[in-house]
Amino acid sequence: MRSEVITVTTGRRAAVRDITAEAAAFVSGEGDGLLHVFVPHATAGVAIIETGAGSEEDLLRAMDDLLPADQRWRHRHGTPGHGRDHVLPAFVAPYASLPVVGGKIMLGTWQSVCLVDPNADNPTRQVRFSFLPG
Repeated sequence: MRSEVITVTTGRRAAVRDITAEAAAFVSGEGDGLLHVFVPHATAGVAIIETGAGSEEDLLRAMDDLLPADQRWRHRHGTPGHGRDHVLPAFVAPYASLPVVGGKIMLGTWQSVCLVDPNADNPTRQVRFSFLPG
């Protein structure tokens, strides 16, 4: 297995960052196998969604509707409502495994690999790509 960590800047507000190009570069030149994408954070996730047509903002709005950033959460350190960020990985998993064929990720036409980060307290995130040859 080959593994590499990249750093992604997400900023000081909730963000969805497309990391498909970085993932594709990581598996370029490989044969067939699996790409595993993992974020080692308690407040971030990985989503496979369409990007560029408003889906990023729709996802963030849906997270706000489902997990409001208010004081209802028992986990209360950090910015107000930060407790909801710790619940996010139960809804947006911190990992995804994707098939790779001939060194290319087998995503659908409109699918992208995205880092989902609602946590305004941490402006940078680590993402681990691991490739397991098949």
